[in-house]
Amino acid sequence: MSLRLMPVPDGFVGERVDVALSRMTGLSRSKVGELCADGGVREGGRALGKSDRLTEGALLEVDLPDPRPAEPVATPVEGMGILYEDEDVVVVDKPAGVAAHPSMGWDGPDVLGALKAMHVRVATSGAAERQGIVSRLDVGTSGCMIVAKGERAYSVLKQAFREHTVEKIYHALVQGHLDPTSGTIDAPIGRHPSREWKMAIIDGGRESVTHYDVIESMPAADLAEVHLETGRTHQIRVHMSAVGHPCVGDETYGADAELTARTGLVRQWLHARRLGIAHPITGEWMVFESEYPDDLAHALDVLRLP
Repeated sequence: MSLRLMPVPDGFVGERVDVALSRMTGLSRSKVGELCADGGVREGGRALGKSDRLTEGALLEVDLPDPRPAEPVATPVEGMGILYEDEDVVVVDKPAGVAAHPSMGWDGPDVLGALKAMHVRVATSGAAERQGIVSRLDVGTSGCMIVAKGERAYSVLKQAFREHTVEKIYHALVQGHLDPTSGTIDAPIGRHPSREWKMAIIDGGRESVTHYDVIESMPAADLAEVHLETGRTHQIRVHMSAVGHPCVGDETYGADAELTARTGLVRQWLHARRLGIAHPITGEWMVFESEYPDDLAHALDVLRLP
């Protein structure tokens, strides 16, 4: 741990400690909560609780955890299965709560650490903390994710994702009812101008195109199949929120807290259902599918009730 003095920015006055410090440090809210419980967040020597509110002009004393090593650490991850593996690629069924790779501010499990624990070799191309990673899923998104095992495979897969020749199909449970039931959302996405931890539709953002089709309607929500033409950070979450239908459970982007509580979700209802891609060496078209994990299946059962 290392002590860091952090003045409270004007835009964070009145925010909960866990919410504000998560944004200010990149730590997860749960990690900030643990720091508070251990007396690691103080103001004028007084320990703050995670639900305390920040005051104007305050100077916080925060015991920040030391940075994680750059390279992945072998860490078994319960529930992460392998959908396919050969000499060139491995396709994993990523659970929610698992990052794609280690990063500053994240102290939870990651895909590369899990693969290392499973003795699965990955490519050495890329930065040390994300070698072999050609495309990522959000921590709170589950489903199909491919990792390169060989250097040639890494190069070819990176190009495939850049050129959008990969078929990425997600299922998203969104609040309310999409109208029309099939459509395209074409709106540029970039960093939120005042909250860098979020993405937003902004002028000058990167081109972002999302196609969707409603496959099931429920009293309070629609289950949509979503095809990404581009692959921006938080793209589905931002686009669905922008049209007034945030993913159920995604309170970061405006989901209703009461509906979230009803389903018991602790993350957004978003799942990488299917991945279609040409094998980077043989060129053979391959398709992989991931079943809904228990938390998403339970939420569906709840919301199907009248």
